[in-house]
Amino acid sequence: MNTSICITVFNEEKSIGALLDSLLAQTKKADEIVIVDGGSTDKTVEIINHYQKRFGGIKLLKEKCSRSKGRNLGVEVAGNNIIAITDAGCIAHKDWLENITEPFSQDRVDISAGFYHMTGSDPVSKAMSVFLGVTPRHFDINFLPSTRSMAFRKSAWEEVGGFPESRENSAEDTDFNYKVVKLGLKYARVKSAIVEWGMPDTISDFCRKIYSYAKWDICYGIWWNPAQGLASHNIKALFVIVRYLMAVAFLICCFSHPPLFAYWLICLFAYLIFSFRKIFVEFGDWHSALWGPFLQITCDLAVMRGFISGIISG
Repeated sequence: MNTSICITVFNEEKSIGALLDSLLAQTKKADEIVIVDGGSTDKTVEIINHYQKRFGGIKLLKEKCSRSKGRNLGVEVAGNNIIAITDAGCIAHKDWLENITEPFSQDRVDISAGFYHMTGSDPVSKAMSVFLGVTPRHFDINFLPSTRSMAFRKSAWEEVGGFPESRENSAEDTDFNYKVVKLGLKYARVKSAIVEWGMPDTISDFCRKIYSYAKWDICYGIWWNPAQGLASHNIKALFVIVRYLMAVAFLICCFSHPPLFAYWLICLFAYLIFSFRKIFVEFGDWHSALWGPFLQITCDLAVMRGFISGIISG
């Protein structure tokens, strides 16, 4: 089974080497690695050129473009029908390519949904992972892949129409998966096809990611994903806004009826306990769980900002 790995990069001098090392050490070797550089101004291209001199089968295309356009360009020039995708900032486990492409031995599989392990052993990184991605205990038959760990038949990509080529975006895989589900294409979900995905270095980076995800989810206008139901991203974001509007309205009522303030505080305390418990259940680590309430509020505010920004920008 001939396979191409397609990667899109932009200013990834700190991470591209580790990713390429992991891809070149796979138990199943890719027939080619296609890298599209979106206009890096650091040493990303220089590092890739160094790998090209040492190893065959690495193609580099330089094109100032959005991430989605870069993904589509990489798939277009790939010489094989089976395409595996991951991102700079990730490190593939040795058997990632072997595991993620194994389902294509069956003709009925169109998309292979790999998984990811969110790295970071310090308490705040572990807590962030619960808000940013899907943890192993929530991997199920409804899991939809991200471009961190995904493979598909080129014919399926063509049927979907590729990734949406917005000027800038952070949710192209959401749009891609939505179209896959609508078309009735078939997923295989492979929990063992794992890449390591690093968590943000700072709380500010965490907020920017959450904001960007929420903004582009609303920009794509996907309110109901049949595979996710009420857990569809925009519905969840709307629930966050409604929750805070109700909290503000309740607080305003407290000024007219002071005895209600005690109940408002009880509701707030319950919400903070819920946030603590959400982290504790995942890791059994109270040090990480202590970050739950702070990150929950931070995440909620970023989601609301992104949601509103997405509506305004259309």
